[in-house]
Amino acid sequence: MELLFAQLLAGLANASALFLVASGLSLIFGVTRIVNFSHGSFYMLGAYIGYSLLQIWTGVVGFWGATFLAAIAVGFIGVIVELLVLRHVYKAPELFQLVATFGVVLVIQDLALIVWGPEDLLGPRAPGLKGIVRIFGEPIPQYDLALIAITPFILLGLWYLITRTRVGVLVRAATQDREMVGALGVNQAWLFTGVFFLGSMLAGLGGALQLPKGGADLLMDFNILAAIFVVVVIGGMGSLPGAFIASVLISVLGVFGVRFLPESTLVLMFVVMAAVLMIRPYGLLGREEAPGEHGQVGEPEHPICPLGKNGRIIAGLLLAFLVAFPFFSVQFGLVLMIDIFIVCLFAASLHFMLSLGGLVSFGHAAFFGGGAYAAALLVHYTGTPMELALLFAPMAAGCLAAIIGWFCIRLTGVYFAMLTLAFAQLVWSIVFQWAEFTGGDDGVVSIWPSSWASESFAFYYLTLVIAGGGMVLLRHGAHSPFGYALRASRDSGLRAEATGINTKGVQWGSMVFAGAMAGLAGGLFVFSKGSVFPTELEIAKSFDALIMVFFGGVKTLSGPLAGASVMTVLQDYLSRFEYWRLALGLLIIAIVILAPDGIAGLSQRIFRRFRTRDVETHRITGDPS
Repeated sequence: MELLFAQLLAGLANASALFLVASGLSLIFGVTRIVNFSHGSFYMLGAYIGYSLLQIWTGVVGFWGATFLAAIAVGFIGVIVELLVLRHVYKAPELFQLVATFGVVLVIQDLALIVWGPEDLLGPRAPGLKGIVRIFGEPIPQYDLALIAITPFILLGLWYLITRTRVGVLVRAATQDREMVGALGVNQAWLFTGVFFLGSMLAGLGGALQLPKGGADLLMDFNILAAIFVVVVIGGMGSLPGAFIASVLISVLGVFGVRFLPESTLVLMFVVMAAVLMIRPYGLLGREEAPGEHGQVGEPEHPICPLGKNGRIIAGLLLAFLVAFPFFSVQFGLVLMIDIFIVCLFAASLHFMLSLGGLVSFGHAAFFGGGAYAAALLVHYTGTPMELALLFAPMAAGCLAAIIGWFCIRLTGVYFAMLTLAFAQLVWSIVFQWAEFTGGDDGVVSIWPSSWASESFAFYYLTLVIAGGGMVLLRHGAHSPFGYALRASRDSGLRAEATGINTKGVQWGSMVFAGAMAGLAGGLFVFSKGSVFPTELEIAKSFDALIMVFFGGVKTLSGPLAGASVMTVLQDYLSRFEYWRLALGLLIIAIVILAPDGIAGLSQRIFRRFRTRDVETHRITGDPS
């Protein structure tokens, strides 16, 4: 009993920092409706700035003064980010906002590397709280008890601010109806800035307070990002009491999980989130998500149409170039082009459900990695030839997508995205921990193509045919009755239902189809590399696909192909430099603000502008050509 009580106190202490960071994220989302992926970066900056200040100030006053000054400094950094980046995308579709904050993450990571270096920094212990207290005979760190005591006061202060002050009234009003607040004469821009300051400050405070328990390192942002999103989603987006309850729930279960069920620690919080969302689709204390006026991905200025004459000519020329490419390319060029074909199919599969269906998934890598592992394990254990394994990969991934989609499709918006993330993490943990079957962290190796396709020259054409065929199939699906029904479900679910379309069934079908195509890409991947590892199922892989789709253009069918091609070449080139994340992050932010249509969308807009200008010139001059 004494040990259980000590475990409970440890969980409550962990919940303190988690609540501080999650409450800031919940506030920001509740008012601005921005899914702020850079919130973990503010947590990391709080730790780094607090560490630097503690090198100057000592003693009890110095420690607590440095902690709160670090929080205020991070709050002002948040204001700078809000003014320079987020203020330009408040009215943009949700996916664009997410990608912009991801660019901020990359920028802050490299700036922290430049300022503080790559070494982990060990935080000093809190003066006056260095010892332990024995409760029921069990040693409890004094600093843990201090964190447990501080958290209720912070929660009470936030409650008073939100419920008893004029600022709080405006914040609550903006959470319910931002447009009405603006109509009443409230300056929404400065309200958003103030909320972003408070949310960022809370994240910085959480980072500074955890210094005596851990320290500061460059992976802090990603290490806490999944946890705070899980907390906010379980509690209900925008609900501070919900964030507090979820923080305690996740932290306490995590501590007991380490003690009694250690194999569950990698996925326990995602299992809890999945269970909560399947019972309460909008979290414990959340409300139904009100989609923004631009939706998840925005409405295209021009409808997605089949290729015209010029498009067919360009596609034909591109195909001729790709067919002739091996005859004038070096070996490295063939390998790079094979990689491009595979990621193009992967990105196009995500684009199908994201752009046409409005379904933003954070777990699409589960289908890519699932197809790769299905093919690899089939070859490894049964000696199945490559040809049959490539057929099995999309089938296995499609079945996996059908199972995951059945649970996820009843949700919308960020709740749908987070539930797909939860299931993807569950698949990753099974592959990672079932080492006897999957190889665990060592992966599955020596999975090579059949003898006739073992040369790069032959495998290049095999990948071109299969990946190209998959992309043609996705494009054909977009222009089929199924594709039009999917777009109708995205644009107006109620009207689509009234015309007899089973919107949820259509969206579920799109997940299965997209998952199968992602699995096909995974099957090609494993034979191109000869191996597969759990990294192909990680969150970062799903985000790579999202960035590729956005980079090329969400609103065009050629967007994911352009984005995947350019991003693959850019990553290969930029990764040679030390601060490649900084360059890539700035590029992503610039595209979000200056060219939100992406590479393909911008090219189409320029082409239409010149064509319109030529038509107008011919009309004025009377030239019949």
